[in-house]
Amino acid sequence: MASINTAVTVDRFSKGAKSFNEWIESINSRQDQFTQHYKDYVPEESLLKEFQEIGNANGLKILILGEEWCPDVWRGLPVLAKITENTKIEVRYLVRDDNQDIMSEFLNGEFQSIPTIIFYDKDLNYLFHWIERPEEANNKMSELRDKHLSNVPNEGEIKDAAMKAFRKEISLHAESWRHLTLQEFVSKLKESLQ
Repeated sequence: MASINTAVTVDRFSKGAKSFNEWIESINSRQDQFTQHYKDYVPEESLLKEFQEIGNANGLKILILGEEWCPDVWRGLPVLAKITENTKIEVRYLVRDDNQDIMSEFLNGEFQSIPTIIFYDKDLNYLFHWIERPEEANNKMSELRDKHLSNVPNEGEIKDAAMKAFRKEISLHAESWRHLTLQEFVSKLKESLQ
């Protein structure tokens, strides 16, 4: 089990939104995107059960850093919401920009990529963290960026059309990426608890 110095204390953890509904009520926009991804996601029962068994055995706690404007957060945060609601695993949602000290602990290289999802045991000992999207989705995003956005001007109608095509194709993968997210969580939990 990894050990890190962290700004995440029991008090800080407790200050996060305690549910998906509380998160939705606290944000100022994009509720429809979050809600649609939430409605569209049905977790795979066997993986959900495995996640719950691991979580219950270790008193799992989860902290999520996100922002309402980010498409990866629209897709990823509802996955966690469904998982934690179905397993009764304790979760807290924090706004990234209001929690820079925590975010700085979990950079993606030099970037503050979100969602950042941090897994802890019952005593808030760090287990692992997960950033943005599943690995397979990262690979596909890179492929789609090359396909749609290579040699495109930085602004204007051509850029707007390319971005629209890029986003449309990404949306076609949302369901499979949601399922891959739970698969990665289970795999990383097993690995971190060995």
